[in-house]
Order: sequence, then C-alpha cells, then structure tokens
Amino acid sequence: MIATIAAFIYNPWNLALALIPLLSLWSAMCVLEWAWYAPKRLEGQLRAQGLSGTVYRTPTGDLKEITRVNREVWVKPMPLSHDITSRVSPFFHRAMKEHGKTSFTWFGVIPRVTISEPEIVREVLSNKLSEIEKQKLTPVGKLLGDGLFSYQGQKWASHRRILNPAFHVEKLKRMLPAFSACCDELIDKWKTLPGPSGSFELDVWKEMQMFTGDVISRAAFGSSFQEGRKIFQLLFEQAQRLVRAFEDVVIPGHWYLPTANNRRMKQIDREVRMLLKGIIEKREIAMKNKEVINDDLLGLMMESNMKEKTGNGKSNTGLMTRDEMITECKLFYFAGQESTSVLLTWTLVVLSLHPDWQERARQEVYQHFGKNKPDFDGLSKLKIVTMILYEVLRLYPPFAMLTRRTYNPVKLGNTTYPAGVLLSMPIFFIHHDKELWGDDADEFKPERFSEGISKAAKTKDRSAAFFPFGWGPRICIGQNFALVEAKMGLCMILQHFEFEPSEKYVHAPITVVTLQPQHGAPIKYHRL
Repeated sequence: MIATIAAFIYNPWNLALALIPLLSLWSAMCVLEWAWYAPKRLEGQLRAQGLSGTVYRTPTGDLKEITRVNREVWVKPMPLSHDITSRVSPFFHRAMKEHGKTSFTWFGVIPRVTISEPEIVREVLSNKLSEIEKQKLTPVGKLLGDGLFSYQGQKWASHRRILNPAFHVEKLKRMLPAFSACCDELIDKWKTLPGPSGSFELDVWKEMQMFTGDVISRAAFGSSFQEGRKIFQLLFEQAQRLVRAFEDVVIPGHWYLPTANNRRMKQIDREVRMLLKGIIEKREIAMKNKEVINDDLLGLMMESNMKEKTGNGKSNTGLMTRDEMITECKLFYFAGQESTSVLLTWTLVVLSLHPDWQERARQEVYQHFGKNKPDFDGLSKLKIVTMILYEVLRLYPPFAMLTRRTYNPVKLGNTTYPAGVLLSMPIFFIHHDKELWGDDADEFKPERFSEGISKAAKTKDRSAAFFPFGWGPRICIGQNFALVEAKMGLCMILQHFEFEPSEKYVHAPITVVTLQPQHGAPIKYHRL
C-alpha cells in the first residue's frame, strides 16, 4: 500500500493528472472573480455611497447596449442645431438623464463614473493625486499612437521635458512657412474649381483631412515631406480600421484574434515604423556630420533629446530611444492631424450657417492682412477669429471625453472611489451644460469668449468648464500648434472665398474616435 502511494506521488504524470482538477477549479474561480464578483463588489461600493447607474450583468458590460443605441440613433440625421449631445453620445445622454450627472455605466467589467462638476474635473486632471493615473491603452489603441499620451510618472515627465521645446511659441513661428505653403496649395487648388458662376461645391471634411495631413507632414518632417505623406496615408487607413476594431469590442480580447482587420492593422504599424525608422536614421547621420537640422518637429525633438543627454552628463535615464521617437512621431500625426481637421471642418460648417459671424471674421482678417499672407504676430491679434474658434471648440470639441483610472481608493468631493474605477470627464456634456453656460448653452455665441476663456462660463470655477485640449499638467502639448494652424487656414479661406451650406448637407455629428460629420460636410463656395 505504501509502495503504491509512493509510486503515485513520485510519478510526475500521476501528479500532473491529479493537479488538473485543482488547476481547473482555480482557473474557474479566477474567471468568476474577474467576470462577476469583483465588478459586483465595485457596484455595491458605489451604490452604498448614493451613486446610481446601470446594472452590471455580463463581462461585456454596457458595450452591446452602447453599440445598439448608437446604431439606432445614428441611422437618422438631426435638425440644424448645435444641441448635439443626444446624437453624439446617445447612450451616455440617456444614462445621465436617468441616473444623474454623476453616475456610472460599465466599460466591460470596469465601472465608468461620469464626473461633470468642474471643480472635481480640475482635481482629477491636476495630476496631483497619486491614486489616479491615465487609463492604459489597449493593444489596438497603441497602433495609432502611445507615447506622451499614455505614459505615466517619471517617463511622462522626461518625455514632456524633451518635447516641450518643439512646441514653444518661438519654434512655432519658424514652422509658419510650412503652414503657409500648405494653405497656398489648398487655395490654388480651390481657385481652379469654380465654374462660369465663380461658385463650386466640395466636401470640406475630406479637404480638411488632406490639408491637415499635409501640414503635419511638412511640420513634422520638413524635407522628408513626401515620406511623411505616405505615413499620413497609412495612419489614415489605420484610424478607419481602428473604428472597425472597436465595433467588435463586445468580444473580450478581440484585438488578439487573427482577423483580416487585425492583421492589416499590424502590417500598417510595421510599415509606418519602418518609414519613420528610415527618416530618423537619416537625421542621426546628419547630426553626426554636423549638418543643419531643419526647424521641424522631428529635428527639434532630436535636438532636445541630444541636449538632455549632454546636459545630465551622467546617465541616459529618461532619454528617448529610437523606438520611443517613432512612437512620438506617430502621435504627432494622429493628434495633430485629426484634431485640427475636426476643428476646421466644424468651423467652416458653423460659419456657413452663421453668415453674419463669417463676415465679421472676414472683415477682421482684411483689417489685419488685407489680401496678404497672414503673419504670426497678426494671427495672435485676431480677437473675433479666436472667439469663433473657441466657441466651435466648445460646441464641437474633437474628443468626447477624457478618462482616468483609480489605482487606489481616492476621495473626490463627498464620494470615495475604490481602486479599479474609470473616471470619465464628458467634455461634450460639460461644454453644453446649461447650468454652467446659461440657457443659451446650445447656441453659437462667440461673444461669450470676448473676455477670454476664464470669464466665458457662468460657473464659479470657469476655467475647468472649458477644456477641449484637456487641463492641468497633461494639457495637450500641441494645442498652440493646432490653433495657429487653424487660424492660418481659416484666414486664407476667408480672404479668398465666402461660403454657405450645400443643399446636400446633412447635419449628423458622430463620434468615431473624434467628432466627425457622418455624411461629410458639403459646402458651397463663391470666389471673392
């Protein structure tokens, strides 16, 4: 008997077979903990503090319902109105109406709490709370751009310090010729379009995507402009494929599946990285040969990285590796191109609907520049154009929300949020909140910014009620870049054309990564 037991114990195959049921039980308990017990505990802790929200049911949370509601609402256009929240984010609009401005929904197994009070938003985005950090990107999200957007702690601080000089106002002045060259090409192309009446029609959404893609290609890579264009085309396709990937998000771990879409996304990522690697290697050789570095984003980033290396003298800790430079360049493209194309598109749509403000902006441009090319100092003095851009950013912000995650319990206001909760700052809803902006919150009134951002809202904490580029230390590093580019493009369009909505225009804002016109934005132009 003893010999039999000993033989069983010391036979590895017998021991392995005996452990299989235990491992199976352990795996099942882990799955149950992840998929049911942990979410239900978090739900109970939130409800115990008076928060209301949707009921947790499955590991996919509210994702299926979000997809269903979105498709149901997005099948129809909306009236010509700036009250867009119920169409842009229909599920969250309904959830906040049913459960309150501070309530929770489910992003898979993770509760997502909406934070709508500006004071709390400012506290979350202040970057002073160690319990709160950026949400880590999914593997699919990283294909468009990771880098400074999602880094944490010392790594984020080091990269931000290295990148800051490239976006300094004085450096932006030196990039103005790149902006101007792209504007010239756009205007020259449009001038060839008018028929006998001097009028023509085009989809400005497509035009602005190509325009801002050209701008970021020139501004980021200077003499490697054509290679930059190829990168833009690939990342443009990547963004479209990313949308398809998120439509399948109801399948847990779907981005690991070898689908045709996932395979193509990985292939695009390899191609983009190879192109960027080639450009960076050429610049490294040029720097070693003490050749002049162009005043473009890549050159300025590499120059700043080199100064960081020679400045500390002791360690390379915190320096960007070549792979990290590639990652930051991808982020330049996505954030720089996408956000400005959205801003310019909606600005042209809104000004076509409000010809009085269009003419006021045009007269201001004439007053400062006549028909001459805008210069940097003149752009900084444009008050009406700036007010218009701010109001468009309020009504049509490029991104729907900002998200942070609690990694330890943290008290915000009267509520203590446990670890593992997403805190969502819904930019759309805060920008359209009548309690913060007044009964005219859904109207286009640029004059509300006549005394600047700090006095635009009616709430006590006004500065935190308007944050299209984020807020606090992690505010978008490229916001000045985007605004200068938008001002330059808008001014030159106003100098040469007046415009009105096309009969084909269908008002249908939709969130597809950024806020886009679902059916394009056809506008009629008349050459001046």
